[in-house]
Amino acid sequence: MSHGLELPGRAEAMALPRVGAVAACARAMAWLNERILLACTLAIVAAALVLTGSVATRYVLKVPTDWQDEASVILMVGATFMSGAYVQSQRGHVGIAALASVLPPRVNRWRIVLADAISFLFCTFFSWKSWTLLHEAVVDGQTTSSTWAPPLWIPYGMMATGMSLVAAQLLLQTVVHFAAEEGRR
Repeated sequence: MSHGLELPGRAEAMALPRVGAVAACARAMAWLNERILLACTLAIVAAALVLTGSVATRYVLKVPTDWQDEASVILMVGATFMSGAYVQSQRGHVGIAALASVLPPRVNRWRIVLADAISFLFCTFFSWKSWTLLHEAVVDGQTTSSTWAPPLWIPYGMMATGMSLVAAQLLLQTVVHFAAEEGRR
C-alpha cells in the first residue's frame, strides 16, 4: 500500500533474494511480521475498548475502576514493541530523508546499511537488557504496584520479544543488502 510517499531505502527493503537461506529467512520474517501486526492491531482496538468502557463505567454508572488503565497500558506496550519489526521491514521508522535526496544512490545504499548495522547493535543491547528485566521479573515474582497487580513479566516479555524481533529484522536487512551487493557483481 502506498500513500504517495517514497521512503528512503524502501526499494532496498523490498529487493529480497528469491532463493536460498536468506530468502527463506526473509519470507519467514515477513510471514511472522504480518501475523504479529494483526495481533497488535487487535491489541490497540482492545485498549481503546477497555478505556472507553472504563470512562462509561466511571462517569455513567458511577462505578469505580482500577484495572482498565493498566490493562490498556500493557496492551499498548505490547503493540508498540511487537510491531517494531514490521515497521522496520517497511522502513517506517523516523529517518533523515534530506540525506537520501542529495546522496548518489550507491552512497545512499551504504548509508542505509550502516544505519541498519548501528541500529542492530543498539537493538541487540536493548533486547539483552529487556531479557534481563524479564528474567528478574519472573524470578522475583514482580508485579505492578496497583491493586490489580498484574505480573511484570507480561510487558517485559513483550518488550524483550519485540526488541529481539527488531534486531532480527535489522540483521536480515543487513544480510539482504550484502546478498544484493554480491548479486550486482
